Amino acid sequence: MSALAPTMQSFFTERLLGQLRARPNTVASYRDTLRLLLGFAQRRTGKTPSKLQLEDLDAVLIGAFLEHLEVERHNSVRTRNTRLAAVHSLFAYAALRHPEHAELIQRVLAIPAKRTDRQTVLFLTHDEVDALLAAPDRDTWVGRRDHALLLIAVQTGLRVTELTSLTCKDVELGTGAHLRCHGKGRKERITPLTTQACGVLRVWLSERRGEPDDPLFPSRRRGPLSRDAVALLVAKHAAAAGQRCPALAGKTVSPHVLRHTCAMSLLAVGVDISVIALWLGHEGVETTQIYLHADLALKERALARTAPAGTKPGRYRAPDSLLAFLEAL
Repeated sequence: MSALAPTMQSFFTERLLGQLRARPNTVASYRDTLRLLLGFAQRRTGKTPSKLQLEDLDAVLIGAFLEHLEVERHNSVRTRNTRLAAVHSLFAYAALRHPEHAELIQRVLAIPAKRTDRQTVLFLTHDEVDALLAAPDRDTWVGRRDHALLLIAVQTGLRVTELTSLTCKDVELGTGAHLRCHGKGRKERITPLTTQACGVLRVWLSERRGEPDDPLFPSRRRGPLSRDAVALLVAKHAAAAGQRCPALAGKTVSPHVLRHTCAMSLLAVGVDISVIALWLGHEGVETTQIYLHADLALKERALARTAPAGTKPGRYRAPDSLLAFLEAL
């Protein structure tokens, strides 16, 4: 067995699990990245993974691996950058154990992440949210569960992993009703609940009849829902809601879109951006700035304040339907 194998093993056992106490999703992402890398290196060098040396994984091979991800596996730039971050983390750890390979390791660590285009945040309007919440069949157990889950997702902005990790004891419906969740970065936060959400959860918990540590939104087998299961149910109900609300038909609705919807709803009623960052569990306000760029109404209010003297504030409107058609081309 080469020096690479024990280094990689201790990277997971000592570094990720022991020192950093990385979450299971992080460990799984790093594991999948290194499995892909070892498979690629085996095809390039002809060596089995346990026989590979650290010098086999040089900057040239890592660069070829990243190109393979984009060209042959059709991964997005964001996925490519995520894989590169895992490789960088491994090599930063290897630098402490193998200083004799410092030059090789620094060349790998110098491989930059690619820049990505930042798209406008996709979110739902009030009418679209109403249509989505009305889509589940509340005459069934699954429909009532899905309605409660969708309502909580829209009103709290929890990440999908935070939703699936909720237990019955995380719900407080007394004075100061709230949800308690353990979010990204092992941060615990409390999110207040609206009167509507309290009413729905009170009915759901009485039907759920779970123990304190049982999942709040269980599967048919009473275990926790998976991330994929939540994504599928959101997409299913969004497709059904699209028949009643045509505006939804052209949107790809995911659990993260519901999180964006919560943030945009808070921004629309004047909640400060720093409070929204705390609400969503963001590490810093910079991450929350994307919602300012997506809020067209906010920009229009700013435009109205900066209108030149003697002019009527507001956006340009074509004076004729034919001119409006030509302007839209």
